[in-house]
Amino acid sequence: MPPNKVIWHRLAAASGLSAVALGAYGAHKFRPADKQFVEVWQRGNEYHLIHSLLLAMAPNFRRSSLVGGLAASGIVLFCGGCYAAALMEDRRYSISAPFGGFALMGAWIALPL
Repeated sequence: MPPNKVIWHRLAAASGLSAVALGAYGAHKFRPADKQFVEVWQRGNEYHLIHSLLLAMAPNFRRSSLVGGLAASGIVLFCGGCYAAALMEDRRYSISAPFGGFALMGAWIALPL
């Protein structure tokens, strides 16, 4: 298996594992004082899980590093911003989310390139 393919599969495996673990935490242990942050957590987790699959598919595309890099960056910036904002119960921690959202959109746009 080419090294590039192994990298994206390992990153996708780690991302998927962490998405499931964080989803379980959100469903069973996360109890913010302000209930609106439950939705913020869930949204970040939903995007995290979906885009972990995109990471797993990245080696199948001609520009795998572009697709994978944008997807990974988007997960960290968008989903990480949602998780941080929810945990801290402060939307100021989600300042990276718009940049992550653009990175995720860029990953999807890069698929046919």
